[in-house]
Amino acid sequence: MKIKLEKVQPDDGSSFRILKNPRLNELFYWHYHPEYELIFIAGSDGTRHIGDHISIFKGSDLVFMGPNIPHLNFDFGIRTEYEKIVIQLQEDFLQKALSDIPELSDIRLLFSKARRAIAFNGETKRVVGEKLKEMIQRNHFRQWILLLEIFQLLATSSENEVLNIPPIEPNYNLKEQQRIKKIYRFVEEHYHEKVDVQDVVNLCNLSMPAFCRYFKRMTNMTFTEFLNQYRINQAKKLLLKNYNVSEACFESGFTNLPHFNKTFNKYAKENPMHFKKRHVHAHN
Repeated sequence: MKIKLEKVQPDDGSSFRILKNPRLNELFYWHYHPEYELIFIAGSDGTRHIGDHISIFKGSDLVFMGPNIPHLNFDFGIRTEYEKIVIQLQEDFLQKALSDIPELSDIRLLFSKARRAIAFNGETKRVVGEKLKEMIQRNHFRQWILLLEIFQLLATSSENEVLNIPPIEPNYNLKEQQRIKKIYRFVEEHYHEKVDVQDVVNLCNLSMPAFCRYFKRMTNMTFTEFLNQYRINQAKKLLLKNYNVSEACFESGFTNLPHFNKTFNKYAKENPMHFKKRHVHAHN
């Protein structure tokens, strides 16, 4: 169940991409992309799964998120009629279009906050939803103007919740980034197997103490904590796909149920059965 890189191209004659009602409800699409994304969905309950954050939305949802944040398609598993509008724009949209314009300072701050993902509610969600529907009917210039109006509404709204997804930032040198990517790839390919940390240390060409210091500095976790959290995230995805608890346990790399339940409770703050009941049955 590897994360997929989605390749995004702006619409012809436009600086962004707008999608109306992309139907992905039968597809478990766990993905990321280097573009900002504004998602509006209405007409049904569903699951909001962004990074490590998982929650249920009721009736509709409006979320603005920054680049490279892994997320599940918001319509996964929905079996009733719904509307969905998605806006995707390149990471340098602000630099190209909005640089140093004082009237747009609130929007620049909004884009900075979006790197942790923001969910909007109340009147803001309703008004922005209507403007997004209007965008579909307009030419590229009017779409651009409406998009700025939407961002100004979001930037000045108090009806929001920052989801506190850790922002994805290139804070380290190229060698360190390449090394951590090797580790992530190893975990992605082997998390469901018995993992010997010495194999990971050898992969990095470091001593065990040097590896432990390096990994802690890069992730603020030990490797064991990282592996367990990764496995629990995989288990959550399996439970969302209606696997039973035992299947989720062993498919995600745990070798016994008691340890799985204890670890799941540590990271998810609830047991796996309760998680499944809340998130799967809530919108069936």
